[in-house]
Amino acid sequence: MYLTKDAKQEIFAKHGKGKNDTGSAEGQIALFTHRIKHLTDHLKNNRKDFNTERSLVKLVGKRRALLDYLIKKDILRYRAIVKELGLRK
Repeated sequence: MYLTKDAKQEIFAKHGKGKNDTGSAEGQIALFTHRIKHLTDHLKNNRKDFNTERSLVKLVGKRRALLDYLIKKDILRYRAIVKELGLRK
């Protein structure tokens, strides 16, 4: 598998409140972003893989929902995670 347990803990430690805090919005957004980048690279090589394309669209929607939640709850946390992950250009 491309994403090991250690890699997930590293993502959550870097973007969440700790390596075991898997429920924070920032950690989830960072994990979704990592998975989206991986699936995007996969689709560049396998353009007819429609199941992966559907999964990618669903992940982007989930990430968008979490970002919308963060905008409503705490705009500073939203701005920090967007800047950290480089989501807006």
